[in-house]
Amino acid sequence: MPLCMGIAVASGLPPEKGLITGIIGGIVVGWLAGSPLQVSGPAAGLAVIVFELISTQGIAALGPILIIAGIIQFAAGSFRLGGWFRAISPAVVHGMLAGIGVMIVIGQFHVLFDAEPLANGIENIIAMPGRVLGLDATNPTANEMALVVAGITIVIMLGWEKWRPPSLRLIPGALLGVMAGTLTAMVFQMDVARVAVPDSIIAAIDPPDGGMLALFGDPAILAAGLAIAFLASAETLLSAAAVDKMQNGARSDYNKELRAQGVGNLLCGAAGALPMTGVIVRSSANVQAGAVTRLSAILHGCWILGFVVALPFVMREIPMAVLGAVLVVTGWRLVNLDHATEMFRHHGWFPVVIWATTLILVVAVDLLTGVLVGIAFSLVELVPHWPRLRLNVDQQEHDDETRISLAGSATFVQLPKLSDALDKVRTDRKVTVDCGELAGMDHSCAELIRDWADRLNAQQCQVTLLGVDDRMQKLST
Repeated sequence: MPLCMGIAVASGLPPEKGLITGIIGGIVVGWLAGSPLQVSGPAAGLAVIVFELISTQGIAALGPILIIAGIIQFAAGSFRLGGWFRAISPAVVHGMLAGIGVMIVIGQFHVLFDAEPLANGIENIIAMPGRVLGLDATNPTANEMALVVAGITIVIMLGWEKWRPPSLRLIPGALLGVMAGTLTAMVFQMDVARVAVPDSIIAAIDPPDGGMLALFGDPAILAAGLAIAFLASAETLLSAAAVDKMQNGARSDYNKELRAQGVGNLLCGAAGALPMTGVIVRSSANVQAGAVTRLSAILHGCWILGFVVALPFVMREIPMAVLGAVLVVTGWRLVNLDHATEMFRHHGWFPVVIWATTLILVVAVDLLTGVLVGIAFSLVELVPHWPRLRLNVDQQEHDDETRISLAGSATFVQLPKLSDALDKVRTDRKVTVDCGELAGMDHSCAELIRDWADRLNAQQCQVTLLGVDDRMQKLST
């Protein structure tokens, strides 16, 4: 609930809008999902672009944009395009998430001081020193008090997650941090800005009216809907792939998951709420808590609904700075430098350039520009191999072994084909993947093969990879 409300605030909307998305993501998308253990809701990854859309198009445009995005996602799933979203370069996706993380941190930094975020990333960065230098410990005002409760929230969150007893591992640090910051503000009667939520969640539903319907023909609205659909789908399927790596149960059906997300975003647009994606933070908590079926995601939505209906007066005591603190920690974790280090170690410098370019442009320009330029950079990897981009997958079954021989070029344009072939491999015998006949392999396919091999090895299926690193080096050079 704190994350749902915090993302709404970071998006420039009232906190109850995030709760509505969390409820729909749990109850509706959880029921329809193609990724059984993935949990959907408002995503920090879309907060930046939603804030920009509201600033330029107005709040009234968000409903039509999400309805369009939902229709596009449902159509993409129906036409079985889910695998193509997985073909987006991991360097672009991780660069996008890192850039979003930076944007969240520098924007919510100002909320820690009981102030509003500024219009764009550069302005937020420029204003940060002034926030710190403007503090006066001898005459504490709302700025100083907000920073105190935010600091308590961050310390409790990080401290609990580092030193919590194993027997209490299911209690999230964010919950304790929000409780500690809120109780501090209540006990000392601090005059800081607090969350405003309506008495009834029904009152927060704002369906499109007759005036909104005219927006569906606006080219800018159509383009925004396409952008939301693309980004939300990429983040959802990245999260679904990550969830599959964390557990050995049912695999994700990416096309079914896309259709479920489309229904969810269509309903969020009709309710005037935030866009949703599958979210790795919630999903990993779900897996770690021992979830085995989609009922856990459905109950997550039911719990949010129950608390919103029964305890709205509790949420009104939460300081805005506390929600900002939760988002600062969340955003900082998105800026994962380990991704860049791993890409450099396994795949050389070029994927790191793509990652860094995407990150910088997301912060300095906007999210869509960063992603599109990152994808354009990814295409550069194909240029030397354009005449021989075909990939041949030859699978042979022997008495006790499955042998897969790859020939041609393994690039991201062939990733859906490669992924489908690997997912059909039997796991009750030894498997050998021979990449010796490949002309080259990009980092997208190399990561796919390694992750697939790690998952099968965890299931006690012996997988041998031949020539992966050599083919990767050949393509990079």
